[in-house]
Order: sequence, then structure tokens, then C-alpha cells
Amino acid sequence: MSAPPNRLIHESSPYLRQHAHNPVDWYPWGEEAFARARREHKPILLSVGYSACHWCHVMERESFEAPAIAALMNEHFVNVKVDREERPDVDHIYMSAVQLLTGRGGWPMTMFLTPDGKPFYGGTYYPPEDRHGMPAFPRVLLAIAQAWAERPDEVARSVGEIHGRLAQLEAHQPADTLPGGAVVLAAAAQLARAHDEQYGGIGAAPKFPNTGVYDLLLRAAARAGEGRYREMALFTLRRMAEGGLYDQLGGGFHRYSVDQRWLVPHFEKMLYDNAQLVPLYLSGFQLSGDDFYARIARETLDYVLRELRDPAGGFWSTQDADSEGEEGRFFVWSVDEVTRLLGPELAPLACRYWDVTPEGNFEGHNILHVTLSVAQLAALLNADAAQVARQLAAARATLFAARAGRVTPGLDSKVLTAWNGLMISALAKASEVLGEPRYAQAARDAAAFLARELQRGDRLLSTWKDGVAKLNGYLDDYVFCAAAQLDLFEATQERPYLLDAARLMDSVLTHFWDDAAGGCFFTSDDHEALIVRTKPAFDGSIPSGNSVAALTLLRLSHYLERADYRERGEAILRLFAAPMQAQPFGFAQLLAAVDFHADGPREIAVVGAPRAPETAALLARIRAVYVPNRTLLVLDPDDPAPRPALLAGKTALGGQPTVYVCQRMTCSAPATRWDDVAPLLQ
Repeated sequence: MSAPPNRLIHESSPYLRQHAHNPVDWYPWGEEAFARARREHKPILLSVGYSACHWCHVMERESFEAPAIAALMNEHFVNVKVDREERPDVDHIYMSAVQLLTGRGGWPMTMFLTPDGKPFYGGTYYPPEDRHGMPAFPRVLLAIAQAWAERPDEVARSVGEIHGRLAQLEAHQPADTLPGGAVVLAAAAQLARAHDEQYGGIGAAPKFPNTGVYDLLLRAAARAGEGRYREMALFTLRRMAEGGLYDQLGGGFHRYSVDQRWLVPHFEKMLYDNAQLVPLYLSGFQLSGDDFYARIARETLDYVLRELRDPAGGFWSTQDADSEGEEGRFFVWSVDEVTRLLGPELAPLACRYWDVTPEGNFEGHNILHVTLSVAQLAALLNADAAQVARQLAAARATLFAARAGRVTPGLDSKVLTAWNGLMISALAKASEVLGEPRYAQAARDAAAFLARELQRGDRLLSTWKDGVAKLNGYLDDYVFCAAAQLDLFEATQERPYLLDAARLMDSVLTHFWDDAAGGCFFTSDDHEALIVRTKPAFDGSIPSGNSVAALTLLRLSHYLERADYRERGEAILRLFAAPMQAQPFGFAQLLAAVDFHADGPREIAVVGAPRAPETAALLARIRAVYVPNRTLLVLDPDDPAPRPALLAGKTALGGQPTVYVCQRMTCSAPATRWDDVAPLLQ
């Protein structure tokens, strides 16, 4: 029987509400908790997690639902529970602290703070008893309580050391010169040395998608004509999509792989992973012409639109790893299930294709993954490849329909502004590359949702649930949404999106910019005061806000001829030039901004009636080409509106849609034939 509800019952976060019936006397992050800690001179126990986190659920079941452990927590601490997805500002500070203390991080995160919020000890998951070299959580609780009561000087020394090191992490010295294209190539060469030639990806287990790294390798391949980088990226994309990391029936990617082969995932599905992987697969399609990559992008988007879209237009955050209390139960299969559903004709084919065996490949069950191509399977069976493809499609549909009858994983149905920006960008690029208007419409709907529900003038709120928006927007919210508006402008050529992007970046420069050292703080000038004001540039599971700010400012500077945008973008590149070159793995997105800036974009202008079939056909061919650094404008020859100086006087030759490609203030001759346009894009 669950305990009476605690304060978390009043929160909107599904993750916090999951803990509302723990016997722990939980507080949400806020002044009420800190005031009690000061009043009673107790340390804060801060527990940070998120709803799709498997080990967060494990620690809840083992410790937070255990009356004896809860009693220890309630006696010695003021207990604060935080949803890291709602409060990335809090999470970033204390995750940096736990990494300083232990050399590693992760969730659940367990930190011990003074009543003024300064950390003095912490870790991640603690088991209920000593296990695998990890101390039991009750033992940790008693040791911390004893140190707090009996060794205050030791605690104060730890507080001072950690707080000083946290402040040092935020100190950066701008470089005198701007990093250039050579830095991009040097970073790519360094990253390529960590590429797994056998299975793809970076390093050994566990393996994450690392979208920024492979985007950077594709950029470097385009910059240097280095086919090896291109093949590394395409090979990795294929291996990820053929592995258990990818949901072979429903589409969409799980969080990461616990093994080197991309077979066994952590089964949660995050909106941000899928939003970032779609553009990467679309780039793979542009480069290779192989419809495999386009198919994975489509299936991933269709999964998101089917299972993560709120009826109001925005996108929910995550799907859980667990169902019925077991990790991955929703996604795994037995031979008997497959045979019963598919029958004697299709079952052997499906089992061979997706590696379904009696012994299984995951705790006695089977994670579906592709073991050979359709052509190879057809040759093995001496069958027609097209017929085998049709049979596999039928098998997939049958298994997917049967799986829909299972108990589904939990869903975190809050809408996060930043992650929605990432998904709008993915949909916008898909509408361009695949020519599918439904993706552009979904992007428009999501942008309208954000403007209606989460925007207040030039300011943003960060999270929305059940009609209620709250929390002051973070840097990521602003810059991801500005980038999304810009991507949507490029896809639709509807100018209000361009102007909305500029308005959001103007707000960033007003409320987040550091006038003293340059770069953007993670929190605004009117945000709640925390123990440090961070200025993150290191990419995590999503790109850093400063990297997206730099690239968006540089892109906008070309569209709007705003020198101040260019100067601020360059200031970010200079500020982080040294760590970018020392640790390219964590700065891949910022290196993309360097790549954009180094030579300037190809500024592509198509002069022609926007709705004319000839203009649409030419645009479709342009959009099918991989051009990592570009701007794109469609100019109606009959529109009297002022044009950028670079395009003044450009006309449609002979009434035909005409392409001009400019770079570094120099424009090509006008071209109306594709054979003349294509070389200008290389």
C-alpha cells in the first residue's frame, strides 16, 4: 500500500508525480525546502532523475519506497526531488559537482548540499545494501549525517573546494584569433581515430549515437574531399539502424546501446535523440542516394508523430524503458510468439531476418535486429528479392499490430520548449529533402503551439503540461527555437519565421549575453539565483546552447545583413577556441559553427515564381544535394520588397527560374539549367 501523498502530488512533472506516494517527505526544488533546511540546520538530500530513466525507477523501488530507508532520509535530511528535464539549470550545476567528486556522472544523481545549496558530497545510484563495490544507501545516509553533525570543518572544507572548482569551470579566456577550417579538419582527424571500424560508432561499450560527431565528419568530408570520413558516418548510421538501438517494428531510436554492437539498448526513447538523428539520416540520404537512409528518417518521424505528438501540436518528451516493471519487456520477442503470429510460411523468414532464436539475445528473449540484407536473405533462400521484401513488410505489420496490444511503456507527456525546437528543425529538413508537405505542416503546427502556449512577447517559458506553461526559459529554449524558426523559413520561404528567429536571438543578446567575457549564460538575467551562473559550451545528449547560438547568429547575419549578429557569433567562437581544439568530441556542434564561418555559406538564390512547377522542380533538386553550409532564398521577380544587397538586380532570365550562387561577396553567372547549377553547389 502506498504512503499518503507528499508535496510532489501538486507538481505537473510526471517524474515528480511518480514519487508523490513515496514515504519520503519530498519537496520540489524551491525556497520552502531551503528555508526548512536553514531553520532546522539540516543538509539537503537532492535527488535528480527523469521519467524514462531505468535506474531511477530501480532506486525508487529499492530505497525511496522502503519505509526504513525513507525514515532515515526524513530524520536526517530535507529531501528535494528534481526532474532534470524541467530544471536543466539545477541538473547541470550538480552534475558538474558529482563529476568533480567521482570522475563520472549519470542518473539518478544523489547530492548532499548545505542549506544554501552548496554541494559537499554526492554520487549517482546507491543500492539498498552493499553491492558490486557500491556502498549501501543507508550506510551513506548515516555517514553523511554523522559528518554533518560531528565534523563541520571537514564539510566546510569540501564545500569550499567544490564551489571553487565549479567557478573555475565557467572561466574561459577568449582567443586572439578566430578558429578556421583547419581546426575542423584537425578535429575530424582526431575523432576518426576513435571510430570503431567493425561496428561503427565511437569507442567501445556503451555506445551513444553521437550525432554531432558524425555531422562533423560529414562536414569535414565535404570540406576536404575525404571519402573516408563520409564512409565512417554512413557505415555507423547503417549499423545503428540495423541494430537493436532502432525499433525495427515501430521506428525511432532508443537512448543508447549497452554493448559495442548496437544490439542491446537502454530502451527509453527520447524526443531529442530522434530529433537529432533525423537530419543526420537525411544527410546520409543526400550524400549516398540510398533510400535506406531516407526510410529510417521517415519511420523515425512517423513514430514521433504517431506516439509523441500532443493533440495541441507540441511534442512530448520521452517514452519509458520499462513496462510491467521490466526493462524492455514491450520490445522483446520469443520464437513461439513470432511463430504463432506469423505462421509456418512467414515465421522462419522473419526469425532469420531479425535474429529470433530459441536461446534469445537478451535475458532469454529476442531484441529484433537485422542480420543480413533483403538481397542476401533472398539469395540464401533462392527467392525473389522483391517478394521477400513484401513478405517482411507483411510480417512487420503483423508483429507491430500484435505488440500494440501489450502494456505500453510509460510516457512523459510534458512538452519541453527546447526539445520541440529540435523536432521542428528535423521536420523542416525532412520536408525539404523528402518533399513531403505533411512534415512541413507538422513543423508549422508545433511552431504555432510554442508561440501560443509558451511564448510571452519576446520571452519563452520552458515547459508545458495539460494546458499550463511554467518556468523561465533557458538558453537552450531560445536558441533551439530560433534555429527551428530559421530552418522552417528555409523550408517554407515564409518570411515571418525568419523575423521570429531574429526576435528570439535579440532576446538572447539582451537577457543571456555576458558583456564582460562574451558568450551566453544558461540562465537569463532575471532567473532565480543559483550557486553559480553557468555558461555551458560542451555538448551533452543535446548540443550546447552556446554552439547553437553561434551558428544561428552567423546564419542570421547572412540573411539579415546584421553585422552585430556576426560579431557576437565570432565572439562565442573565440571564447571557446581553446577547449574546442583540445576536446573536439565535446564541441562538435561548435565546430559546425566554425565550419560555417570559415569560408562563409553558399548563398543560394532562386529567382522565379514561387508557386510555378518549374521553380518547385528546381528547388527540389537543389534541396536534394548535401550542402552543409548554405542560405536559401526564393525571390519572386514580381515582388517589390527590398532585397539583400548581394541579390539586388538579380532577375529571372527569359522568364525561367534562375539560380545565383554567391560566396564571399562574389556571385556566379545566372543558371537556368540543372547541369549548370549542380557544379555551383559542390
